[in-house]
Amino acid sequence: MSLSPAVNLPHVAKAMAQVFERYEAALIANDVAVLNELFWDNPLTVRFGIAEIHYGAEAIRRYRELFVPPANMPRQLRNLVITTFGETFATADVEFLRDGDPVGRQSQTWVLFPEGWRVVSAHVSMLT
Repeated sequence: MSLSPAVNLPHVAKAMAQVFERYEAALIANDVAVLNELFWDNPLTVRFGIAEIHYGAEAIRRYRELFVPPANMPRQLRNLVITTFGETFATADVEFLRDGDPVGRQSQTWVLFPEGWRVVSAHVSMLT
């Protein structure tokens, strides 16, 4: 018996790519409602930001409500790697570039719940 899930099933990878694109559009537009929707509404959700740490969906929501996006919020993505495992688990890792900033990195862990794909863990950092 194999416990290895199927990796990058085409229909799952396509769905995850669409959700990632929706997340990215919401991030650039600072669409707080969509960003909050796409994070798992649970105290176990974790987000490590560039200069902040949030444990739990409520802390993440409070941060989003107070966040003032920088003038250079639009960013160029490169080296996006989305990997799906089975039908309900995925990771999305990407580098990003913004004018005047060092290279940024973003890693997300996604799980498919009955209400849709949700980020359960996220990490953002900059190369220095």
